[in-house]
Amino acid sequence: MAKVFLYPTTSLILSDLVARFGHTPLSAALQIRERIQTPGLESPPLQITPEGPKKGLRWAAVEVPSGVRGRMSLYGPMIEDAEAAIIINNADYSFGCMGCARTNELINFLIRKKNIPLLDLEYPSNDEEGVEFVAAIKRFLDGLSGEVA
Repeated sequence: MAKVFLYPTTSLILSDLVARFGHTPLSAALQIRERIQTPGLESPPLQITPEGPKKGLRWAAVEVPSGVRGRMSLYGPMIEDAEAAIIINNADYSFGCMGCARTNELINFLIRKKNIPLLDLEYPSNDEEGVEFVAAIKRFLDGLSGEVA
């Protein structure tokens, strides 16, 4: 079972596919759930503390906007834990929206720099491409398990 970083990290569809094929999805939903369920945070529903942007300094310079640093305080640890990654390019907003172009560039750079198994796909535009899209994800995840595709 591999820990698979998902991009866009907000994609519940990708998260479900990865889990169904026996791997651990690294997604924003899980990170946000952890923050919401952690007692003691005083700013619901944002669940942000002054420590978030400071923690993000590990992945983004001080000159970078605090929003990028705050997002990287969520995504950075997931990238570090990742043993593989799936990147979906040009995804529809309903598939999972990341919301910040600069954070997206940094995430893609860090994932590629990490040199882990990577599946890089275009978002499907029709049913036929959608079937191949899911099949490609299945083959990739099966390959991580050492199974024959």
